[in-house]
Amino acid sequence: MTPFKVGDKAVYPAQGVAEVVGIDTKEIMGTSQTFYVLRVMDSDKRIMIPVNNVKNVGLRSVMSGKELEEVYDILRERDVDLNQQTWNRRYRAYLEKIQTGSPYEIAEVLRDLNLLKFHKALSFGERKMLDKARRLLVQEMAVAKDASEEAVMEELEHIFTA
Repeated sequence: MTPFKVGDKAVYPAQGVAEVVGIDTKEIMGTSQTFYVLRVMDSDKRIMIPVNNVKNVGLRSVMSGKELEEVYDILRERDVDLNQQTWNRRYRAYLEKIQTGSPYEIAEVLRDLNLLKFHKALSFGERKMLDKARRLLVQEMAVAKDASEEAVMEELEHIFTA
């Protein structure tokens, strides 16, 4: 894991893309600890993560160009065995995937829910899950491509309506 610098963008699982706005050292119970201070881009929420705990919370760099292409491949995949479990079991499985913070897992959730909605109406929870997966993925893809979120949304709409 490469250390982040102020101004870097990073992905915080289930929160989305955040900017490192500071690196602070605080004394906690007699021990000096260094923290990344993050600002979640779409909510302006501030999060402090101990530098030595980055791996445990899943903070990672924004996907690379190669990873971006793999995400597009996942989104374009149509030969998918859609989860035929009850909606609440499906929901839990999708929630676990989103919480990993992996762009591949989130892309699978986005793809599967988009395909599923052509076969039947999504539950309220599934619609919220679809929105969350779309928001997380679009945000990171836009940063990775240095494009607007609107442009990425249009691409995704084209992928799912083509």
